[in-house]
Amino acid sequence: MARSIIWFRRDLRLDANPALAAAAADGHVVPLFVVDPAFERAGAPRRAFMADALRSLDESIDGALVFRHGDPAVEVPRLAAEVDADVVFAAEDFGPYGKRRDALVADRLVADGRTLRLVGSPYVVAPGGVRKDDGTPYAVFTPFFRRWQTVPADRLPAVPDVRWFGAPAVRCDGPPARPEPGCETPEASELAAHRMLDDFVASGRLDRYGEDRDTPSIPGSSRLSPYLRWGILHPGQLLDALGGSDAHQTFRSELCWRDFYADVLAEQPETAWHNLQRKMDSMVVDTDRRAHARFAEWAAGTTGYPLVDAGMRQLSATGWMHNRVRMIVASFLVKDLHLPWQWGARHFMDHLLDGDLASNSHGWQWAAGTGTDAAPYFRIFNPTTQSERFDSDGDYIRRWVPELAEVSAKEIHAPSTSKRGIPLGYVPPIVDHAEERAEALRRLAMV
Repeated sequence: MARSIIWFRRDLRLDANPALAAAAADGHVVPLFVVDPAFERAGAPRRAFMADALRSLDESIDGALVFRHGDPAVEVPRLAAEVDADVVFAAEDFGPYGKRRDALVADRLVADGRTLRLVGSPYVVAPGGVRKDDGTPYAVFTPFFRRWQTVPADRLPAVPDVRWFGAPAVRCDGPPARPEPGCETPEASELAAHRMLDDFVASGRLDRYGEDRDTPSIPGSSRLSPYLRWGILHPGQLLDALGGSDAHQTFRSELCWRDFYADVLAEQPETAWHNLQRKMDSMVVDTDRRAHARFAEWAAGTTGYPLVDAGMRQLSATGWMHNRVRMIVASFLVKDLHLPWQWGARHFMDHLLDGDLASNSHGWQWAAGTGTDAAPYFRIFNPTTQSERFDSDGDYIRRWVPELAEVSAKEIHAPSTSKRGIPLGYVPPIVDHAEERAEALRRLAMV
């Protein structure tokens, strides 16, 4: 019987997996994961979650997953030759590195008389699938979202019974080492992902998503982003749970943001680390010794702005941060501290379980006013008023900044202004927001 390879990457699941379904229809399936040296550039929390997800996937197929360590352009063709597989199936990767890697693998397979067949993607609509009437890409989210809703989603076929041919009959180098993540990590299994999705729906949190999603002290979001990042869940499976209410439409738009940012990055890969709006290259940013010291205080959650500090400490402790707070801490880094958005984006990629290049870099560019956003640079979040609005009782702050646990709701958002003084163990603000806002606008005027 014919053999093919399913090369797992960002689709670590058995259910609703188009590439796996295509491979299963082709005969015996050799399951492969290549432990790429490039992974070492990823943060420890992300690699730890990946290692857990791979262990769960391997267990679900009775230990058949074949691990090979090395350059995929070498290891994939080598395994195809060893098992005499004519076709290697994989979900398409649209990231800058992934596209280059897959082109090399495809060329080397072709040289051996074999084929790389890309089926499906990690998105509802793969990059390039949403275009204006004239065939050009969208530069702004809202019209992209309107068109996206009219485009048929990529099909998620049921996976038939798979006839695995893998370890121990096929040589296996063993799973990747699991680094110490330095933070909590959730269970990284397909079962756990579906359990979380079911609870999000059954608990009514999905129905309250529109009103609860911006309140960081309550479980108003799905917390499914790490599972989407590694393809343990496909976003199409989340769409299947949605109806037509306003709350469901808001959640649908969040799924669309993933597709939008992936589309932008695929079209302009240089925007992973460079301003999409090139006119902003002339914006003056600080990179001196004092800038590095302020960055360290921001990263440690010791800025003296409680909501900013709570967010940064949540990130360090859990590998995740509430989305509203992500915007606030990003605005603070760029607009109050005048630091390059790339510094913050790299820090997030080092610490986030759900770190995704497209969403992360373009989310930061949204905050920095340098990306695909109709709002201008002078949108500057006031960290105190944001705190008063979205954490009015201070519960989120108390959870992550225990030095402020006994401070009243009235004073917790700006403890430095309290007549009783700053609580023992906490710090004064490292900058004055009003002054830095004026400075940010002064620098904007020079662009």
